[in-house]
Amino acid sequence: MADALAGGDLLTVFGRCAVDYEGRASSTLGPGDRHVTAKPDGTVLVHTDEGQQPVNWQPPGCSQRVERDADDDALRLVSTRANPDEELVVAFESVRQVSAFAVDDGESLSLTGSEADLRQRILESPGLVEPGFQPLVTERRTAAGAVDIFGEDADGNVVVVELKRKRVGPDAVGQLSRYVDALERDLHADATVRGILVAPSVTERARRMLAERGLEFSAVEPPGED
Repeated sequence: MADALAGGDLLTVFGRCAVDYEGRASSTLGPGDRHVTAKPDGTVLVHTDEGQQPVNWQPPGCSQRVERDADDDALRLVSTRANPDEELVVAFESVRQVSAFAVDDGESLSLTGSEADLRQRILESPGLVEPGFQPLVTERRTAAGAVDIFGEDADGNVVVVELKRKRVGPDAVGQLSRYVDALERDLHADATVRGILVAPSVTERARRMLAERGLEFSAVEPPGED
């Protein structure tokens, strides 16, 4: 482990360990089987058998070292940061796997089909939402948050467009409903505010909720996913 850190390798360790953190807050995680990754840029990630997020972590720019305590023979991976002052200590009771890799990856992620791509597609071709739709502004602020696209329909009614790049469920309907409610309170009493959820598809429950709340759905794919 020490050689891997000194050589700038990507280090992965699986074993039974406890995790202690001191810094902006403090936390203690008792012994358990975990997978620990130490990256050459100083990042440290501690994963359990559940979820995609680490249970504890240190960001890029941290210093890493390995300690072996002569008194209790414990093996520790220590990650420290000076600003702010933070320390993450992973103390291993046992180690079942250690791997080190010299990594060469000079490429950066090229993302297509994002919500930003979908927004641009709508702005370039508003008729994808419905004939006569006219976008007026993006990220229009409301008391419930920022509306993705604020515009008007062919009859001059206010239209709130909420964009999602993947199939969505009830949460997206609730979000759109809150935007519509907020604008109905903000605008003059005679204003008609329509809400349209734009996504590739919705669940059946979401479709029922849209109908119950007087909201609408328009099926549009992000660029590159048609």
